[in-house]
Amino acid sequence: MTKKSLFEKVIGYFSETMPVAETELKYDSPYSLIVAVILSAQCTDKRVNQITPILLKQFPTPQKMAEANIADVFEYIKSCSYPNNKAKHLVGMAKKLIELYDGEVPDDTEKLQKLPGVGRKTANVIASVVFNKPALAVDTHVFRVAARIGLSTNAKTPVATEMQLIKYIPEELIPKAHHWLILHGRYTCTARKPKCEKCGLTSVCKYFKQAGKI
Repeated sequence: MTKKSLFEKVIGYFSETMPVAETELKYDSPYSLIVAVILSAQCTDKRVNQITPILLKQFPTPQKMAEANIADVFEYIKSCSYPNNKAKHLVGMAKKLIELYDGEVPDDTEKLQKLPGVGRKTANVIASVVFNKPALAVDTHVFRVAARIGLSTNAKTPVATEMQLIKYIPEELIPKAHHWLILHGRYTCTARKPKCEKCGLTSVCKYFKQAGKI
């Protein structure tokens, strides 16, 4: 099977089985999503969704967050992973957002990456989820699933995986494809014990073939 045919098969499968695919993070504005995504690093969406309502009630705007004491922000987010660094990033992000962009979250990934706590992955999430830009964020789920299925080949970094994926995924589907792969990795193609018996891609999956299951 050619790489093009593999992608067509995978896209067809997800289009049929997961026609609606979107982030599980709760947000109601670009600012609230950027806060949630910063908090989500190495933390579950479920935990983040428990934290953000109270945090954003206290700091509902970039201006309020920028004026906050880092120690105060820490108290609201201490149940998530790496709260010290994330508290610094949140306050720093808000200050830089005001300084550079008048408090408005930009839709450009390069501009987004000028904000503290916002790397390429986070910038791609914001650009694709909020602004429907053809940006594909590669987290641990996407990295794993792409390699297992065979969508990526010998990709050693998230950026390498991203470049291989966007080469074959139609531009208009890139924002949705990000969620397809994340959700598939979160609930089916799990890290330790992938649920191959529940997966409809086993006939084309590199991992399934190498495991000797077919």
